[in-house]
Amino acid sequence: MSSTGTTRTPDVDSTAKSSAIMAAGTLVSRILGFVRTALLAVAIGSTAMAADIFESANTIPNIIYMLLAGGVFNVVLVPQLIKAARRPDQGADYTSRLITLAVIVMAAATLVITLAAMPIMMALTSEWSPPMLALGTAFALWTFPQIFFYGLYAVIGQVLNANGRFGAFMWAPVANNMVAIGVIGLYLVMFGAYTAGGDQLAQWSTAQTVLLAGGHTLGIVVQALVLFIPLGRLGLRLRPKFGWKGMGLRSTGKLAGYTLVTMMAGNVVNLLVTRLVSGATQARTALGEASAPGGPFAGMDPDVVQASIPGLYALNTAQLITVLPHSVFVLSLATVLFNQLTRSLHAHDIPGALATIGRGLRNFAVPMMFAMVMVLVLAGPLGRIFGGTSEMASASGVAIGQLLVLLALGMPFRSAHIYLMRLFYAAENARIPMMVQVVTAACTLVIAYAVSLFMPSWSMAYLMVSVFTVLHVAQFIAAHVLVRRHYGDYGFGSVLDTYLRTGVASVVAGLAGALALWLMGGYSGGFPWASIITALVSCAVVAVVMAVVYFLILRAMRLPELSEFLGPLARKIPGLQR
Repeated sequence: MSSTGTTRTPDVDSTAKSSAIMAAGTLVSRILGFVRTALLAVAIGSTAMAADIFESANTIPNIIYMLLAGGVFNVVLVPQLIKAARRPDQGADYTSRLITLAVIVMAAATLVITLAAMPIMMALTSEWSPPMLALGTAFALWTFPQIFFYGLYAVIGQVLNANGRFGAFMWAPVANNMVAIGVIGLYLVMFGAYTAGGDQLAQWSTAQTVLLAGGHTLGIVVQALVLFIPLGRLGLRLRPKFGWKGMGLRSTGKLAGYTLVTMMAGNVVNLLVTRLVSGATQARTALGEASAPGGPFAGMDPDVVQASIPGLYALNTAQLITVLPHSVFVLSLATVLFNQLTRSLHAHDIPGALATIGRGLRNFAVPMMFAMVMVLVLAGPLGRIFGGTSEMASASGVAIGQLLVLLALGMPFRSAHIYLMRLFYAAENARIPMMVQVVTAACTLVIAYAVSLFMPSWSMAYLMVSVFTVLHVAQFIAAHVLVRRHYGDYGFGSVLDTYLRTGVASVVAGLAGALALWLMGGYSGGFPWASIITALVSCAVVAVVMAVVYFLILRAMRLPELSEFLGPLARKIPGLQR
């Protein structure tokens, strides 16, 4: 029973239950994803040659899938599936044709791409030596088949969503991560943990390639096939069916067309950024040689020098960490607020939509400003968690931590920009987000490749995270100007005031956290750097200290957004409600 005396409807309860199931699946999947990433560093290193080569071969299939078909499955087919589900046969005929078409197209595309593994790896990497390309191609021959199963997972998942079965689609990646964790565990039993020194390429075996790359592909296979269980429970009696006229593939409309261009621009950037950063992998060897007498790193341990250079694995790990607060705190709330935006705009209530935008941005300030400062304070220990267990783990952790510092500065701007763009999507105006994305993509590539001409290859990861952060700020400014120009003021002064107040509270909490970290030896190679476990303990202690200080300061400020963010929990905290 609500405070107004109204009873919750079954639809509301069903939506809440579905949202909770989806959120739980996402959270569990992300936690397991972090476990997988940390274990992978233990197995093959984090700033080691094999780590970057495998990361390239294992990342490219997902990007290629999203570039070729991800937008079609996620944007074009969903409306058609929802319409088909309302037919007397519950969409059985349409769904059979769709899955048949997807299997044929994705199988053909995957076969061609896999056969072209060598030229693709050559095109999407930079300055790799022949032995590196050989290992990368060997990995790719095992990982590129993932493209087919990514497509199958997407199609079946959208069929389930269209029929109101939301949970399985979000929980399937949990199975993928569990398989991957099991594979890495078996790898550690068979081959042991990574140790620095020696020629990693010369010592690498075919069995390692098959287990590591084949095992990760097996995880994607399981992720797709597990969806056939809830699919069978729909009772649609699906079967292979040909003939695809009238499936609505051409009637995508401008909205879907703009969204497809937006997604394509982002994935083209991802591929070319992967290529640019891959140059750091080969550069490590040259830097190791530069530690010889007379070189720029003379007197330094060559293994330390090489471990200090972040490559693609380190970059992806840093991005995985910094995107987590946005995924957990912002996306969940933004999904709810998006429905309010849509209702307001459909009712031509522009002031109501602008009020929702302002409210959302103010509420996002509470977690995002704190998360930004926490990542800045804990950059080193966080990097150490994903640095592995070799003798060079601390050097690798420092490299990841440096990337975290640069990326953290753009975290609030990224979330604010993405939320502001939702106003245009709610108004069914996908042209403006497309323009912003395309311009951003072009600027990313032009700036990165132009500046890279004057920077050494080993610094490409630093260059890219710097570009990302600067462009996150620029995207927010552009989004702010566009919203103001098209709809008016969304209460920017009040939003800015909230960010300044939470910023001050975050900085004070950060100072308290930094003091706690200093007392544990976090800035002198002490306890937090001893192992993955000590790094985890240190992060937990500092996070608790910072959270308590942050909460007390915001409570003393009587910041209304704190109680809104905490939701029902706020009613149980004495003195928090105004």
